[in-house]
Amino acid sequence: MAKKTAIEGLPKVYAHRGASADRPEHTMDAYEEGLSQGADGFECDIRLTKDGLPILWHDSTLERTAGVSGDIANLTYEQIREHYPKVATLDELLDFVIAQKKGLLVETKHPVPTTRQIEKVLSARLTARKDEIAKAGIEISMMSFSWSAVESFRRTNPEMNAVMLLNPITSRLKTRFSSAQTWGPGIAQIKKHPELIAKAKRAGKKLYIWTVNESVDTIYCGQMGVDIVITNKPALAREALGYS
Repeated sequence: MAKKTAIEGLPKVYAHRGASADRPEHTMDAYEEGLSQGADGFECDIRLTKDGLPILWHDSTLERTAGVSGDIANLTYEQIREHYPKVATLDELLDFVIAQKKGLLVETKHPVPTTRQIEKVLSARLTARKDEIAKAGIEISMMSFSWSAVESFRRTNPEMNAVMLLNPITSRLKTRFSSAQTWGPGIAQIKKHPELIAKAKRAGKKLYIWTVNESVDTIYCGQMGVDIVITNKPALAREALGYS
Protein backbone atom coordinates (compact mmCIF):
# COMPACT_ATOMS: atom_id res chain seq x y z
CA MET A 1 0.00 0.00 0.00
CA ALA A 2 1.20 3.54 -0.74
CA LYS A 3 2.54 5.63 2.11
CA LYS A 4 -0.13 7.69 3.77
CA THR A 5 1.91 10.83 4.37
CA ALA A 6 4.02 12.94 2.05
CA ILE A 7 7.80 13.02 2.21
CA GLU A 8 9.13 16.21 3.77
CA GLY A 9 10.11 18.75 1.11
CA LEU A 10 8.04 17.15 -1.64
CA PRO A 11 4.47 18.00 -2.69
CA LYS A 12 1.45 16.38 -1.14
CA VAL A 13 -0.81 14.61 -3.61
CA TYR A 14 -4.50 15.58 -3.75
CA ALA A 15 -7.03 13.63 -5.80
CA HIS A 16 -8.79 15.91 -8.31
CA ARG A 17 -12.55 15.30 -8.04
CA GLY A 18 -11.43 12.05 -6.43
CA ALA A 19 -9.36 9.54 -8.40
CA SER A 20 -11.29 10.71 -11.44
CA ALA A 21 -9.15 8.89 -14.01
CA ASP A 22 -10.45 5.62 -12.57
CA ARG A 23 -13.92 6.39 -11.19
CA PRO A 24 -16.70 8.86 -12.14
CA GLU A 25 -15.68 12.31 -10.95
CA HIS A 26 -17.12 13.73 -7.74
CA THR A 27 -18.72 10.44 -6.70
CA MET A 28 -17.95 8.86 -3.36
CA ASP A 29 -16.56 5.94 -5.38
CA ALA A 30 -13.93 8.32 -6.77
CA TYR A 31 -12.97 9.56 -3.30
CA GLU A 32 -12.81 6.03 -1.92
CA GLU A 33 -10.54 5.09 -4.83
CA GLY A 34 -8.38 8.15 -4.14
CA LEU A 35 -8.01 6.97 -0.57
CA SER A 36 -7.00 3.48 -1.72
CA GLN A 37 -4.38 5.06 -4.00
CA GLY A 38 -2.81 6.86 -1.04
CA ALA A 39 -3.95 10.42 -1.71
CA ASP A 40 -2.95 12.89 0.99
CA GLY A 41 -6.14 14.85 0.40
CA PHE A 42 -8.92 15.61 -2.05
CA GLU A 43 -10.31 18.34 -4.28
CA CYS A 44 -13.90 19.06 -5.22
CA ASP A 45 -16.12 21.64 -6.93
CA ILE A 46 -19.39 22.69 -5.36
CA ARG A 47 -22.60 24.20 -6.68
CA LEU A 48 -25.91 25.00 -5.01
CA THR A 49 -29.09 23.22 -6.01
CA LYS A 50 -32.41 25.05 -6.28
CA ASP A 51 -33.19 24.03 -2.69
CA GLY A 52 -29.87 25.34 -1.43
CA LEU A 53 -27.91 22.10 -0.98
CA PRO A 54 -24.19 22.18 -1.84
CA ILE A 55 -23.41 19.26 -4.15
CA LEU A 56 -20.16 18.09 -5.74
CA TRP A 57 -20.49 19.18 -9.35
CA HIS A 58 -18.25 20.95 -11.85
CA ASP A 59 -20.43 22.10 -14.76
CA SER A 60 -23.41 24.42 -14.53
CA THR A 61 -25.60 21.81 -16.25
CA LEU A 62 -26.35 18.09 -16.07
CA GLU A 63 -25.40 17.45 -19.68
CA ARG A 64 -21.79 16.21 -19.56
CA THR A 65 -22.08 14.21 -16.34
CA ALA A 66 -25.65 12.90 -16.43
CA GLY A 67 -26.34 12.99 -20.17
CA VAL A 68 -29.53 15.07 -19.88
CA SER A 69 -30.35 18.76 -20.07
CA GLY A 70 -30.99 20.97 -17.06
CA ASP A 71 -29.28 23.65 -15.01
CA ILE A 72 -28.04 22.71 -11.55
CA ALA A 73 -29.25 26.03 -10.11
CA ASN A 74 -32.80 25.35 -11.34
CA LEU A 75 -33.11 21.79 -10.04
CA THR A 76 -33.59 20.40 -6.54
CA TYR A 77 -31.24 17.83 -5.10
CA GLU A 78 -33.86 15.10 -5.52
CA GLN A 79 -34.43 16.05 -9.15
CA ILE A 80 -30.71 15.84 -9.84
CA ARG A 81 -30.50 12.55 -7.98
CA GLU A 82 -33.24 11.09 -10.19
CA HIS A 83 -31.03 11.70 -13.23
CA TYR A 84 -27.71 10.91 -11.53
CA PRO A 85 -28.07 8.67 -8.45
CA LYS A 86 -24.35 8.89 -7.65
CA VAL A 87 -24.51 12.65 -6.98
CA ALA A 88 -22.70 13.41 -3.71
CA THR A 89 -23.14 16.30 -1.32
CA LEU A 90 -20.54 18.44 0.37
CA ASP A 91 -21.75 17.10 3.71
CA GLU A 92 -21.02 13.52 2.64
CA LEU A 93 -17.51 14.46 1.58
CA LEU A 94 -16.91 16.36 4.83
CA ASP A 95 -17.96 13.25 6.76
CA PHE A 96 -15.47 11.24 4.71
CA VAL A 97 -12.43 13.54 5.01
CA ILE A 98 -12.97 14.08 8.73
CA ALA A 99 -13.24 10.33 9.35
CA GLN A 100 -10.17 9.61 7.20
CA LYS A 101 -8.21 12.63 8.47
CA LYS A 102 -7.49 13.92 4.98
CA GLY A 103 -7.24 17.49 3.73
CA LEU A 104 -9.78 19.00 1.35
CA LEU A 105 -9.80 21.75 -1.26
CA VAL A 106 -13.27 23.11 -2.07
CA GLU A 107 -13.69 25.17 -5.23
CA THR A 108 -16.73 27.43 -5.43
CA LYS A 109 -17.89 27.78 -9.04
CA HIS A 110 -18.67 31.11 -10.71
CA PRO A 111 -20.51 32.81 -12.25
CA VAL A 112 -23.71 31.54 -10.62
CA PRO A 113 -27.16 33.14 -10.20
CA THR A 114 -26.85 33.08 -6.39
CA THR A 115 -23.57 35.10 -6.47
CA ARG A 116 -21.96 34.99 -2.98
CA GLN A 117 -24.45 32.52 -1.48
CA ILE A 118 -22.21 29.55 -2.24
CA GLU A 119 -19.40 31.03 -0.11
CA LYS A 120 -21.87 31.75 2.70
CA VAL A 121 -23.10 28.16 2.66
CA LEU A 122 -19.54 26.78 2.61
CA SER A 123 -18.56 29.06 5.48
CA ALA A 124 -21.57 27.95 7.52
CA ARG A 125 -20.83 24.26 6.92
CA LEU A 126 -17.19 24.60 7.91
CA THR A 127 -17.97 26.75 10.95
CA ALA A 128 -20.54 24.22 12.18
CA ARG A 129 -17.92 21.45 11.98
CA LYS A 130 -14.96 23.49 13.16
CA ASP A 131 -14.31 21.34 16.24
CA GLU A 132 -14.50 18.09 14.26
CA ILE A 133 -12.09 19.44 11.67
CA ALA A 134 -9.66 20.59 14.35
CA LYS A 135 -9.85 17.23 16.15
CA ALA A 136 -9.08 15.43 12.87
CA GLY A 137 -6.03 17.67 12.45
CA ILE A 138 -6.82 18.49 8.84
CA GLU A 139 -6.94 21.66 6.75
CA ILE A 140 -9.92 22.49 4.58
CA SER A 141 -9.35 25.26 2.07
CA MET A 142 -11.66 27.33 -0.08
CA MET A 143 -10.57 28.17 -3.61
CA SER A 144 -11.94 29.92 -6.66
CA PHE A 145 -11.02 31.60 -9.93
CA SER A 146 -13.24 34.48 -8.79
CA TRP A 147 -11.23 37.20 -7.05
CA SER A 148 -14.34 38.63 -5.38
CA ALA A 149 -15.40 35.20 -4.12
CA VAL A 150 -12.03 34.63 -2.49
CA GLU A 151 -12.01 38.07 -0.89
CA SER A 152 -15.57 37.63 0.37
CA PHE A 153 -14.69 34.30 1.97
CA ARG A 154 -11.49 35.72 3.47
CA ARG A 155 -13.35 38.58 5.15
CA THR A 156 -15.52 36.19 7.15
CA ASN A 157 -12.96 33.37 7.52
CA PRO A 158 -9.55 35.02 7.83
CA GLU A 159 -8.08 32.03 9.68
CA MET A 160 -8.93 29.55 6.91
CA ASN A 161 -6.65 28.93 3.96
CA ALA A 162 -7.92 30.36 0.69
CA VAL A 163 -6.52 29.56 -2.75
CA MET A 164 -6.62 32.10 -5.57
CA LEU A 165 -6.83 29.99 -8.72
CA LEU A 166 -4.93 31.52 -11.62
CA ASN A 167 -5.08 31.49 -15.37
CA PRO A 168 -2.64 33.13 -17.80
CA ILE A 169 -4.93 36.08 -18.56
CA THR A 170 -5.66 37.19 -14.99
CA SER A 171 -2.60 36.05 -13.03
CA ARG A 172 -0.84 39.41 -12.83
CA LEU A 173 -3.78 41.30 -11.35
CA LYS A 174 -4.85 38.47 -9.04
CA THR A 175 -1.38 37.86 -7.61
CA ARG A 176 -1.02 41.58 -6.99
CA PHE A 177 -4.35 42.24 -5.32
CA SER A 178 -5.52 38.94 -3.79
CA SER A 179 -5.20 38.41 -0.04
CA ALA A 180 -5.27 34.60 -0.46
CA GLN A 181 -2.52 32.72 1.36
CA THR A 182 -2.11 30.31 -1.56
CA TRP A 183 -1.87 30.62 -5.34
CA GLY A 184 -3.21 27.93 -7.67
CA PRO A 185 -1.84 28.08 -11.22
CA GLY A 186 -2.16 25.29 -13.76
CA ILE A 187 0.78 23.05 -14.61
CA ALA A 188 1.07 24.47 -18.15
CA GLN A 189 1.27 27.97 -16.74
CA ILE A 190 4.14 27.34 -14.34
CA LYS A 191 6.07 25.40 -16.98
CA LYS A 192 5.75 28.35 -19.36
CA HIS A 193 6.35 30.92 -16.63
CA PRO A 194 8.51 29.30 -13.91
CA GLU A 195 9.22 32.76 -12.53
CA LEU A 196 5.76 32.56 -10.96
CA ILE A 197 7.12 30.00 -8.51
CA ALA A 198 9.88 32.33 -7.32
CA LYS A 199 7.37 35.18 -7.14
CA ALA A 200 5.10 33.09 -4.91
CA LYS A 201 7.96 32.20 -2.59
CA ARG A 202 9.05 35.83 -2.29
CA ALA A 203 5.47 36.77 -1.40
CA GLY A 204 5.26 34.00 1.21
CA LYS A 205 2.53 32.16 -0.70
CA LYS A 206 1.97 28.42 -0.97
CA LEU A 207 1.54 26.82 -4.41
CA TYR A 208 -1.13 24.26 -5.28
CA ILE A 209 -0.81 23.15 -8.93
CA TRP A 210 -3.58 21.66 -11.10
CA THR A 211 -4.16 19.29 -12.91
CA VAL A 212 -0.92 17.30 -12.85
CA ASN A 213 -1.49 13.98 -14.63
CA GLU A 214 1.90 13.23 -16.22
CA SER A 215 4.81 11.78 -14.23
CA VAL A 216 7.29 14.22 -15.79
CA ASP A 217 5.15 17.15 -14.63
CA THR A 218 4.81 15.71 -11.13
CA ILE A 219 8.59 15.35 -10.90
CA TYR A 220 8.96 18.95 -12.10
CA CYS A 221 6.63 20.14 -9.33
CA GLY A 222 8.71 18.22 -6.81
CA GLN A 223 11.90 19.83 -8.05
CA MET A 224 10.38 23.31 -7.94
CA GLY A 225 9.15 23.17 -4.35
CA VAL A 226 5.41 23.06 -5.01
CA ASP A 227 3.28 22.39 -1.92
CA ILE A 228 0.43 20.33 -3.42
CA VAL A 229 -0.13 18.66 -6.79
CA ILE A 230 -3.76 18.13 -7.72
CA THR A 231 -4.16 15.11 -9.98
CA ASN A 232 -6.67 12.69 -11.48
CA LYS A 233 -4.12 9.92 -10.92
CA PRO A 234 -2.91 9.99 -7.30
CA ALA A 235 -1.18 6.59 -7.41
CA LEU A 236 0.86 7.60 -10.47
CA ALA A 237 1.78 10.94 -8.87
CA ARG A 238 2.93 9.27 -5.68
CA GLU A 239 5.03 6.80 -7.65
CA ALA A 240 6.66 9.65 -9.60
CA LEU A 241 7.55 11.38 -6.33
CA GLY A 242 8.98 8.18 -4.86
CA TYR A 243 6.26 7.65 -2.26
CA SER A 244 5.65 4.03 -3.23
